[in-house]
Amino acid sequence: MSQIPLVDVKAQYAPLLPQIRQAIDDVLESGQFVLGPNVSAFEEEAARYLGVREAVGVGNGTDAIVLVLNALEIGSGDEVICPAFTFYATAEAVARVGATPVFADIDPQTLNLDPERVAERITTRTKAIMPVHLFGRPAPLAELSKLGLPLIEDAAQAFGSPGIASVGVASTFSFYPTKNLFGLGDGGLVAVNDEELAERIRMLRFHGSKTKRIFEYVGTNSRLDEIQAAALRIFLRELDSWTAMRREAADRYRDFGLGEACHVPADEPGHVYHLFVSRSPHRDEIRAALTEAQIGSAEYYEPPLHLQPALRYLGYSEGDLPETERAARENFSVPLWAGITAEQQGRVVETVRAALGVPV
Repeated sequence: MSQIPLVDVKAQYAPLLPQIRQAIDDVLESGQFVLGPNVSAFEEEAARYLGVREAVGVGNGTDAIVLVLNALEIGSGDEVICPAFTFYATAEAVARVGATPVFADIDPQTLNLDPERVAERITTRTKAIMPVHLFGRPAPLAELSKLGLPLIEDAAQAFGSPGIASVGVASTFSFYPTKNLFGLGDGGLVAVNDEELAERIRMLRFHGSKTKRIFEYVGTNSRLDEIQAAALRIFLRELDSWTAMRREAADRYRDFGLGEACHVPADEPGHVYHLFVSRSPHRDEIRAALTEAQIGSAEYYEPPLHLQPALRYLGYSEGDLPETERAARENFSVPLWAGITAEQQGRVVETVRAALGVPV
């Protein structure tokens, strides 16, 4: 029986290898590896795709958040509200700049921040709200924007979703190789409509300097490299097609009856399905059956961020965020990528249903 991985990145880029190799050869021939023409071109193409004025390529998605926080002068004594059901980098970036991550609970249906719970956490020290477009599902930006605070969108899992980057003061992206738009290593991007903010981020990514001689800020060294940008330019042209294939695959999971065995994500127009994350109180039995059938699966964010050892100093305890904690106990993802076959998905669904005694 053949294995079915959780994600098959190589299957997505394999047809593009001749273009990728040519692009890398061109970079090698040019001898320009840092902040060269491919980075500039990709920034312009990404900004146009996202519908924003400016896009700034950086070293990775975590740095993207840190750079935005630094550019907005958020630091010691300030608070940023964010979810605890997300990857550690979201809160880590807030802590790195000396600010305090404040966790609000999630909507159990969407797994994104619940605006009502966010409103309860706002204080005079709150300087921003950081929603995460989790697993490719857009966060409720319209509702969150009504709370009157700047939104910093952690869009690491949602490149290609319409509507993102349209409300927040800045949106941050990761190009880690499993993302919807991925690179051949680490990479990140900040999308903004404020040209002055974009210029500050450009300076901060290069030691706080425009010229390499005069340093106006204490910055860092976080630049998207030329080879990554060259590959990303190729992949960006494929993204809409890949997104359509991801959405078709998500529809097949529902059509094949996965939802009769567990709670599956509801279809939404803007969902780009970075992952297909379902929920069940029998998560461990399901994952054991998938592993036995040589099918990849994963569970996410357990323990959630408010219970992580590094963030104990914030003073949260088990039970403080009940929906977050329940989602962490119950969630699991099944294989999905642009190009997964109906046959592969059929095996996944049969395995899950059999594990729970649901007739196949």
